[in-house]
Amino acid sequence: MSDKTGCEPRSIRPGGGYRKLRSFQIATLIYDGTVFFCDRWISKTSRTHDQMVQAARSGRQNIAEGSRASSVSSQSELRLTNVARASLDELLLDYEDFLRQRRLSCWSKHSPETHEIRALAKSHQQETDFSDPFGPYEPWIRQDDPGVVANTLICLIHQANYLLDRQLAFLEQDFIQQGGYKENLAAARIAERDRQVSQPAPSCPECGKKMVWRIARRGARAGLPFWGCNRWPVCKGTRPIEVGE
Repeated sequence: MSDKTGCEPRSIRPGGGYRKLRSFQIATLIYDGTVFFCDRWISKTSRTHDQMVQAARSGRQNIAEGSRASSVSSQSELRLTNVARASLDELLLDYEDFLRQRRLSCWSKHSPETHEIRALAKSHQQETDFSDPFGPYEPWIRQDDPGVVANTLICLIHQANYLLDRQLAFLEQDFIQQGGYKENLAAARIAERDRQVSQPAPSCPECGKKMVWRIARRGARAGLPFWGCNRWPVCKGTRPIEVGE
């Protein structure tokens, strides 16, 4: 593990584990529910049908991808989780538009129905192997009333967004304090380069002039530092930079 100076990159941490994230579980319900909803009440020839399904899928998939990316880059995890949050916001607007355009009521956060959906969420905090893709929300999502189904999915989107906001706040703090493996590796590389550059430059073995720090662009040592003559390309003298030099 790295110290907080960033001079030594921490080891790659375990990635994945997204299936146990409550945000991913709810996003999966939203995705399945949106496919069901759109197939019943949105024409498959409409762009709205594809856009809603893709927004729901993006919310779910980006949570998973961000979790997998966490082992290498905290910045990537943050970015992908933000994409998931934005996708669910887009989907939320689509459901609100559906209700408004059809003059269907939108449940307030204090309505009895909203409280019942929240109560279901509190009673199913742990990962569950539901025989139905909608789990305890089946009676709500399989309703024949599109207004009930849309409102149920809106409640679930609010729950997912709340969890993602908390997740993002934690990730932002973790990134500020520690960064990820990739970020720490880059910091360590910069620190090592600065250390090497601060060393007295040797003399060129070909012409005796001072040498400068360079990076190999090709060949077996591509990406590695070396000392090169400052008269290049007139003089092509080089010296290797050994680890610990």
